[in-house]
Amino acid sequence: MMRMAWIAVSASALALAACGDSNTANQASPSAEPAATATAPEILVPAVSGQQFANTAAASDKFEIETSRLAATKATSPEVKKFAQEMITAHTESTAKLKTAASAASPAITPAAELTPAQQQTVDNLAKKSGAEFDAEFAKTQVNAHQAALDMLKAYAATGEVPSLKAFATETVPVVTGHLEMAKALPGQSR
Repeated sequence: MMRMAWIAVSASALALAACGDSNTANQASPSAEPAATATAPEILVPAVSGQQFANTAAASDKFEIETSRLAATKATSPEVKKFAQEMITAHTESTAKLKTAASAASPAITPAAELTPAQQQTVDNLAKKSGAEFDAEFAKTQVNAHQAALDMLKAYAATGEVPSLKAFATETVPVVTGHLEMAKALPGQSR
């Protein structure tokens, strides 16, 4: 049953796993090969170790910040620009909370916030768009990314192995749920 839950989550999850720092003794590499799609940067089996979760969450924040920085300058819709600024602020705060939770682990974990190649490709593709096309693609990307992050957080909150990261995941679920609802309301999203 748990395996089926992980499979279901991975099928809908946006892969946000990143490679760990080679100097970190408790690092882990992504648990599966990426499968890129047009709407989501990557799909992987959800991170289950503390290091994998921290890397995935850190990459998720970095992805949100980078795509939102693009939107802050390229978006034409005032709603999209406002959402982007809110995401930059929220995910910068999330990164700080993640680092605090990771450092409280025993042994301490250092999150690696590196975009996967598929995430970088999504950022690059967004950078090539403009006008209403940019706004619609950004909104679509935000829905997918927040849904994947929410799935990952819920899974780790339920089964995570590191208490401080599990608490971080639990506390972050309602925030990401709010972001997902906001993203679904952006111009260009079907309601």
